[in-house]
Amino acid sequence: MTRARTFTLDFLDWEPWIETVDDIDATPEQLAAVDEIMRGKKGRAYWATLAHDVVALRGRMPLYTAILQGPGGGPRADRELAATAGSRVTGCVYCASVHARAYAQQVRSRETVQRLLDEGIATELPPRERAIVDFAAKLSTAPDAIGPDDLAPLTEAGLSDVEILDVAQATSIFANANRLMLTLGQGNLPDT
Repeated sequence: MTRARTFTLDFLDWEPWIETVDDIDATPEQLAAVDEIMRGKKGRAYWATLAHDVVALRGRMPLYTAILQGPGGGPRADRELAATAGSRVTGCVYCASVHARAYAQQVRSRETVQRLLDEGIATELPPRERAIVDFAAKLSTAPDAIGPDDLAPLTEAGLSDVEILDVAQATSIFANANRLMLTLGQGNLPDT
């Protein structure tokens, strides 16, 4: 495999640095949990790694889905942009690629998110996107430094309190996911 060295909208593989439950004598519960999560999705290695702790994995999935895809609150595009920005600043090329593609699909354009991946969080963005990216970047790198003043640009950009909560939750859960992915393996361009 060729290691992904830059951020990309391309599909990436993820290579674990520890054995997955697929590599060991997994319990039926572990295998069932991964199979349930993987219905029609790519990326089995990551979930098969997390399935060593099947109780935590089963608890994580409903929360992840509710935060990122749940109805109500803000647009899913905002949540995906927050996850992309957070992944960009933490250095998780795998998560950045996943959420950048989802954002591009939601807004039906790759331009903005491609610039974010290529140029970093300081790239020129429209006001709403700028507020989300700046907040997500700070929350991902210095959560203890977040204060009321950090919410003001989000409000000024038109986000409601519920939309701000959605952005904060999406950023936070992906800060966790980024750290797990970066600690347990690496994103790679698929073999060609």
